[in-house]
Amino acid sequence: MDIDPDTHPDVDAEVSTGDFELEERSALRRVAGLSTELQDITEVEYRQVRLEQVVLAGVWTEGTLTQAERSMRELALLSETAGSVVLDGVIQRRDTPDPATYLGSGKARELRDIVVATGADTVICDGELTPGQLRQLEQVVKVKVVDRTWLILDIFAQHARSREGKAQVSLAQMQYLLPRLRGWGESLSRQGGGAGGGGSGGGGVGTRGPGETKIETDRRRIRSQMTKLRRQIAEMEKARTTQRASRRRSGIPRVAIAGYTNAGKSSLLNRITGAGVLVEDALFATLDPTVRKARTPGGREFTIADTVGFVRHLPHQLVEAFRSTLEEVGDADLILHVVDGSDEAPEEQIAAVREVLQEIDATGIPELIVINKADAANPEALARLVRREPHSIVVSARTGLGLEELLAAIETDLPTGLVDVDVLVPYARGDLLSRAHRTGEVLSEEHGQTGTRLRARVPEALAGELASAVEDA
Repeated sequence: MDIDPDTHPDVDAEVSTGDFELEERSALRRVAGLSTELQDITEVEYRQVRLEQVVLAGVWTEGTLTQAERSMRELALLSETAGSVVLDGVIQRRDTPDPATYLGSGKARELRDIVVATGADTVICDGELTPGQLRQLEQVVKVKVVDRTWLILDIFAQHARSREGKAQVSLAQMQYLLPRLRGWGESLSRQGGGAGGGGSGGGGVGTRGPGETKIETDRRRIRSQMTKLRRQIAEMEKARTTQRASRRRSGIPRVAIAGYTNAGKSSLLNRITGAGVLVEDALFATLDPTVRKARTPGGREFTIADTVGFVRHLPHQLVEAFRSTLEEVGDADLILHVVDGSDEAPEEQIAAVREVLQEIDATGIPELIVINKADAANPEALARLVRREPHSIVVSARTGLGLEELLAAIETDLPTGLVDVDVLVPYARGDLLSRAHRTGEVLSEEHGQTGTRLRARVPEALAGELASAVEDA
C-alpha cells in the first residue's frame, strides 16, 4: 500500500504507532528501486546470469519510513555482493517482529504469493531471526529463508583470503548455525545408527542400541570443529600479538583506518602509502588487515593499518571471531574514522561504526573523522557533516583532494610519547641516528671526531638504547 503524502505529510518524522491506521500499519509496502534483475536479454543469457533469485522482507519497528527503506536498500546491496539477483522487496510496519513468523502469518502468506509471482527461490529478511522464526517462515513461503546475519556471514566467507580470515569466518558461521540446526531439513532428525540388538548387518560393536539422532551427530561434529578452530585462531593470534608488540617497541606510532564498509578505506590507504591493496566497489571487499608504513609532512614515520569494514547490526559472532583482527584498531594510537561523504545518511554510518568501536573497547582512542568521496558528495551535506563533527578532514581518495591536510592532521594528532636526549652517538651506531629521524624529532646534529652530537626528542625505548651506546663507546 502506498502512503499518500497529503494524508501523511510528516511521514519522515519520528513515527509513533498512533500515526497510522491499523490497516496501514500492518500492510506490506513494496520498496521501489530494489530490483536488480537484468532486462533486454535472451532466454539463454537469462538462465546463465541468474544465480540466486531473492525477495527481500523487512519489519519496520522504529524510526522513519525513509530510514526503513534505506535499510532495505543496504540489504539489496548486501544481497548483490553475495551474488544474488534482487527481484522485489517489501516492508511491514509493526511494533515488534512477529515471534512466530517474523512478518505475521497473514503477511507471510502474502509474501508467499510474491515469491510465486516473481519466481524467487530465496527470501532474505532484514534482521536476525530466531531458529523458530526461520523454520516457520520457510514452512509458509516454501523456499529457503536467510536472515541478515547469515547473509553477512556468507559474504565474509566468500571474501576471506588468509588462513586466519577463513578460520575466523568459519567459527562465526558455526556459532550462528549451532542453535539453528533443529528443523533445517528433514534429514537432521533421522537416526544415525541403532541397528538393534542381534540384528544382522548393522554397524558392528558399539553401534547397536537406539543410536543418536542425526542432529545430535551434527552438533557434536560442529562443536568439535569449533574447538579446533578456536585453537588455530589462538595460535595465529600469538603471532599477531608478537608483531604488534614489536611495533610498539620500535616506538613508531600506530594509526588504524576504521569505518563503514565501502567508505573508501582501502583507497585511502593506497593513496597515503601506495600499498596496492584491493579496491573494489563492493561491501566487505577487505577482510584481512594490511599494515604499511608512511610519513608525516615533518618526516615522522608511522604505521597505518586497514581493517575490516563495519555495518549496521554487524553480527556479534563476527565481532567475537574477528576480535584478534579488530585489535589492530583497539591497539592504535589514532583512529582514522573514514566516512562516505556521498552517502545519503553518513551520520548513521558514524553511529554504527562507533557502536562497534565501543564493543571492542576502542572508544578511548583519539579519533579523526575523514570524510571521503568529497568529489561525489553534495557540498551542503559535507558542510553539515563538518559542523556536526568539527574534528574532521574532507578528502577524496580518488582525486587526492585534502590529502596534505589529512597528513598534517595525523601529525598533529599522533601522541608524542617522546623524551629529550642530548647524546654523542658513536659513528658505529648510525642505525640509532636513522631511527631517531624515523621515530622522533631531531632538533640538531653536530659531527665531531668520535661521533655525532644529537639533540632530539625520541621514544623512551630509543632513548635507553642511545644511552647504552654512549656508555659502551
